Amino acid sequence: MSSHDKIDLDIYRFILETVTSSSSLDVMSNQVIQLLIGSMKIKGATFFVLNALEGELEIVATQGLSVDYVNKGPILVDKSIQRPSNRETVIISDTHVSDQLQYPEKAKHEGIRSIVSLPINVKGKTIGALRLYHSEVWQITPLEKNLLESLALNLGMALKYFRLLTTVESMKDTLAEVHPVWL
Repeated sequence: MSSHDKIDLDIYRFILETVTSSSSLDVMSNQVIQLLIGSMKIKGATFFVLNALEGELEIVATQGLSVDYVNKGPILVDKSIQRPSNRETVIISDTHVSDQLQYPEKAKHEGIRSIVSLPINVKGKTIGALRLYHSEVWQITPLEKNLLESLALNLGMALKYFRLLTTVESMKDTLAEVHPVWL
């Protein structure tokens, strides 16, 4: 780990252990956000899931950001942190000189100087995003980028798992209502 890296293999492993041992999406996402902010010493982080019907990213967990910033308006997939493909990591090292933000004035007022937006993809389909916010200009290193992209892949698998678990539990509850003897 270079002296500039905000994340290393030990931190990554600890966060992954949290992902794999969590009992629910809410618990997992809140713990991951807290660990990222604390270990990387960044301003804040947000974990989003995609609402495909509305074309919006919806917050699952966030920390380190003001209520005003969090409630600034809808995070539209085709306008928020613009990129030709929403399946790519977007690194905005300095928000003061970027034209990629949907709400640039809100970011400036919030004291956000850099943003790393990591898509959460499963089988080539975007299902969410992880965003990291820093109050300083941040030149992300190749190691940081690789570890964060790997974390986003794991968050995608975890999100898929929790969705499947919710579906199975719902089916189990329905069966219990219809045929209580079966369960």
